[in-house]
Amino acid sequence: MSEGPSRSERVLNLLALLLDRSQPITRLEILTQIGGYAGDSDAGRRAFERDKEMLRNMGVPLRVVQARDSDEPGYTVDPDEYYLPDLGLSDAETAALRVAVSAVALGTGAGEGALLKLGTLADHATAPIAALPLVPQLAPLFEAVRRRCAVRFSYQGARRHVEPWALVSRRGRWYVVGLDRDRAALRTFRADRVGRDVKLGPPGAYAVPADFRPDDVAQDAPWQFGEDRVTVRVAVDAARVDDVVRALGPDADTEPGRDDGRQSLQAPEARPARDTRVVRVEAANLAALRSLLLEFGDSVEVLEPLAFRADMIAWLEAVVRHSERRR
Repeated sequence: MSEGPSRSERVLNLLALLLDRSQPITRLEILTQIGGYAGDSDAGRRAFERDKEMLRNMGVPLRVVQARDSDEPGYTVDPDEYYLPDLGLSDAETAALRVAVSAVALGTGAGEGALLKLGTLADHATAPIAALPLVPQLAPLFEAVRRRCAVRFSYQGARRHVEPWALVSRRGRWYVVGLDRDRAALRTFRADRVGRDVKLGPPGAYAVPADFRPDDVAQDAPWQFGEDRVTVRVAVDAARVDDVVRALGPDADTEPGRDDGRQSLQAPEARPARDTRVVRVEAANLAALRSLLLEFGDSVEVLEPLAFRADMIAWLEAVVRHSERRR
């Protein structure tokens, strides 16, 4: 017995059906014409409700109107409202776009959805050479970038008000780059850490500067160069947490709670308990990370991995010995 279509394929089929029909179509017609709903059953109706919500979250202008020759409501998507304006792509450029979408898998079916919005679909699927996972937050963020809507969302325990200027991918993850209005500064946020409570403001709320280049903001940090990554945990004085997280970039994360009583790496003698937080980041080049952390002096202390902590202590002790010899 063959398996039915995946949910992504089913949603794409639903969207294609709605775009193809010039008249509103009822739920019963949809459930019976699209595979994967198991007909007009309770499970099929629940699945249809979830798929409708997904389409709306993707920015699809799905409307509910009175269906012709039926007392049931009908569903429709106006192609003029959905399709992007003609980009003036040549046949060669369209073919190149198809190849790119096939080469990089933006989650199951997402590439086909993007081509559908451009008014073209790939003739056949090919095996992707890279995968960029999609997260639910990407749909409203993509829509906000496209329509120039300021957004509000939760991020690492705080509410943020951001002008999303661009979405970029780095090392298999998505990032949103834009102006943090509360901080009046450019910031980069990891999309999978953005809360699902993304709220879009009115369109046309801002203009992206002509000289803005997302690659200049979302650059790879030197401690991320390399293959073998480890998770580094660092105790940071509470007053310097924001500075350290900003320096480490959007991949840094703060653990909940406090880490009182930690002592500075540079001060082996006992100190009174301090109000500190634990910051966590993945790193491949620990020497580069060490150089960054040293800029924060005794405000930071490496906790883990233990080998990196020992290396930091040995390095600092060597610096002290060298300094004493030069006196």
